Amino acid sequence: MPRLARLDIAGLLQHVIVRGIERRDVFNDDHDRQLFVVRFVSLLSETGVRCYAWALLSNHFHLLLMPTTTPLSHFMRRLLTGYAVSFNRRNKRAGHLFQNRYKSIVCEEEPYLLELVRYIHLNPLRAGMVASLEELDLYPWTGHAVLLGHRQLRGQETDPILERFGKSVSTARRNYRQFVADGIMTGRRDDLVGGGLKRSQGERQNHKYESFDERVLGGGDFVDSLKQDFNLRDKMRSVVTLVQLLAIVSAALTLDPDSVRRPSKSRAPAAARGIMCHLAIYELGYTGSEVGKFLHLGPTGVSLAARRGEKILKTDLVLLKVMMDAIDK
Repeated sequence: MPRLARLDIAGLLQHVIVRGIERRDVFNDDHDRQLFVVRFVSLLSETGVRCYAWALLSNHFHLLLMPTTTPLSHFMRRLLTGYAVSFNRRNKRAGHLFQNRYKSIVCEEEPYLLELVRYIHLNPLRAGMVASLEELDLYPWTGHAVLLGHRQLRGQETDPILERFGKSVSTARRNYRQFVADGIMTGRRDDLVGGGLKRSQGERQNHKYESFDERVLGGGDFVDSLKQDFNLRDKMRSVVTLVQLLAIVSAALTLDPDSVRRPSKSRAPAAARGIMCHLAIYELGYTGSEVGKFLHLGPTGVSLAARRGEKILKTDLVLLKVMMDAIDK
């Protein structure tokens, strides 16, 4: 089944979950975590993406974000690719660090914002990385300690959360902590990682079917409005044209753009066509037929080329970073 395109819409909450490839650790120690946090904070400041909650585990992490002027996809590309390059260099390894695609779930702010903040911040306790709520209060690798005032993280939004728990900061922090404590016994919340309405309420409500989308955590009306908004954005597509993408790929591989578009079995142009097919279809939202027409490839040729391009980029993260940085400019 084809993968559904992400709903990358400004001004909406996104619960992002990123896992290590083959469930391997993506943080070996606190130094790795600090490298990630430094990059994360820098990108929050640079892109205007808002962060409401975050938690770093061993082989995955959770972020609760709201993109504003910068698309979430651009933010995550820079975060993941940059960190992977640093992690590989520091840990003397090569190859892909994360699973192919991060998971992002668009979330209806009410009633899910506070539930998600609590769920995300309790992850280290559920995973056994801390032994108690008291330890979690001071744990440096979630936003929980930031909300309690024990730590600081430039870019984390605290006021929009605390103002829901009281008028004074001290009262709000006390009530917030109790809210988190009340959630300890609830255990896993599968309804908060996508398709929440369908799982928690069943297929029918009030004798009618509500709209449902596995990429969305929210009610039927919210899903309908999202689909309409996303369709408008889908028509706009990417600001990067295929001509521009061809120039980026050709420059990165020091090739003549015309050689990439000409049918050829030569290794370098074939690699460039593969990379271009993969990026155009899976990152920039173009259809296979659009890319095929541009590169003079049939449907089968586009599919094979895209797979070849994905394989190349998985094994050369530096090349991927160069291209992503060029695309994001």
